[in-house]
Amino acid sequence: MSGWLPFHNTSLCLSCDTWDLRAVDTMTQMDYKYSLLGSAVDDYRKRPLLLQVDDTPMNLFAVLEVKRELPRRWSTLSCFRKIRLYSFLFGLAVMFLIMASYILTGDKKGLLLTPSPYHFSSLVSPGPFAFNLSSVKDFTHIKLVVKSITSKVEFHSSRQPPELKALVNSEPHMFSVVPRKFLPGVKNPCWYEEYTGNITSDPYRTNLYAHYSKRFRTVFQHLRNTFREHLFHRDGKLYRMRCLPYFYIIGQPKCGTTDLYDRLRLHPDVKFTTFKEPHWWTRKRFGIIRLSDGFHDRYPVEDYLDLFDQAAYQIQGNLTANASGNPGHPNIIIGEASASTMWDNNAWVYFYDNTTEGEPPFLIQDFVHALQPNSRFIVMLRDPVERLYSDYLYFGIANKSAEDFHEKVSESLQLFEGCLTEYTMRSCVYNTTVNNAMPVRLQVGVYIVYLMDWLTVFSREQILVLRLEDHASNRKYTMHKVFDFLNLGPLTKEIESEITRSPASNTRRPADKNLGPMLPITKEILRDFYMPFNEKLAKVLRNDSFLWERNSKL
Repeated sequence: MSGWLPFHNTSLCLSCDTWDLRAVDTMTQMDYKYSLLGSAVDDYRKRPLLLQVDDTPMNLFAVLEVKRELPRRWSTLSCFRKIRLYSFLFGLAVMFLIMASYILTGDKKGLLLTPSPYHFSSLVSPGPFAFNLSSVKDFTHIKLVVKSITSKVEFHSSRQPPELKALVNSEPHMFSVVPRKFLPGVKNPCWYEEYTGNITSDPYRTNLYAHYSKRFRTVFQHLRNTFREHLFHRDGKLYRMRCLPYFYIIGQPKCGTTDLYDRLRLHPDVKFTTFKEPHWWTRKRFGIIRLSDGFHDRYPVEDYLDLFDQAAYQIQGNLTANASGNPGHPNIIIGEASASTMWDNNAWVYFYDNTTEGEPPFLIQDFVHALQPNSRFIVMLRDPVERLYSDYLYFGIANKSAEDFHEKVSESLQLFEGCLTEYTMRSCVYNTTVNNAMPVRLQVGVYIVYLMDWLTVFSREQILVLRLEDHASNRKYTMHKVFDFLNLGPLTKEIESEITRSPASNTRRPADKNLGPMLPITKEILRDFYMPFNEKLAKVLRNDSFLWERNSKL
């Protein structure tokens, strides 16, 4: 059941139960239409309720707050008249009551990833330069918005990582599964875990990766067929080898991570998960399958560890082969490549209490460091201006154009500037409300904010930062840097040639190339916006090439 209702600074009281719905338009003085998309009443617990904004571009960010008041006494006559008066809104009222039941019972499963009124006291409001971007294309006004943003950019290194006890209390099951120490004499972090299940049953029957992805069911079928032969017998018990990655390719999107992943896979000592980008740390761990689908069952850490079973079997085989002689030192290492790991902390607001002035109390890297303090990370970056346009072309919907991109950039800048009127720069970068509202992922390109937070828990030597521009012009150079960083042995000339000469992966589609470059004014606006972030990045990395003053179009 769906219905349309225009909201504009309105407050409605529906039915005799006095449920109040308040929708506040804080971005413009325009009316917008909203629709509730959901299933029948008797099925509402199984499927998410979605709030959809039906206007483009979206110049506002609305939060629905459902508040239950004490029931009032109504006479039969007045109640009858009120029901008649609002009979045409009855269906919509039922849907709002359903939404209220979700919130009042604390059931987050299936809720749309929209702002939580319990974590943000006020809405993101427009800044002092608010204007209707759908009709006003005043270049001077947009420049003023950017100038206002850059004047508020500040960098602080005062973040204190949370204590281990707080992390364990937040994710007790994860810390109960992964041990504090790994097998000695093995380069990759692995351990033996006692297997208490029935050896005749399917060990992957509950794995949510296998359930939700048809593409990977063939891989899991192979793992099922070989599972029992890899069980280790000792003292009347059965054990299975478990492994975590030795290194992570953590970001950023549209910066060449797929190409790097495909080349590293060709190295004989490098193994990856059964598929690229499991997104466990940032999304699946919280029950996010697709951002538009809301929350589902959370993927336990065991489901994530299953993805490394193929590589674990090879490491175990090397150990077994050396069991009769000197202790072996298997050189096989496992990698994991999710381009969201570096930056995506958007789920925090739904699971952690907001105790740090709008900033997440825990970040992804806090948990990774607590489990694997010696892990290594590879970051591939790109001129953030070009990255954003490539991101728009790759993920954008129909009717893409340079003009549409300009509109979306302008709207995103206004949203970010509006956030800065109430919150700090770092808070706005991690603000789930702002990130979900912006039509282009402007925040992904502020690389230095994320990198500085990673450096609060990991040393500079554990993070290799590369540029896509360098990789595109000299793949042999960048791949050698990666090999050295991962302590990989020398390769034959044939294998090295295969790794460095293969064509680039995941390049721009022909249809997107035909759209041409972004508008010159859009590029100028974005260069001004990203400039202070790039300057700080170049200073921290001690490399002026990260200023991207001589950028190449890729």
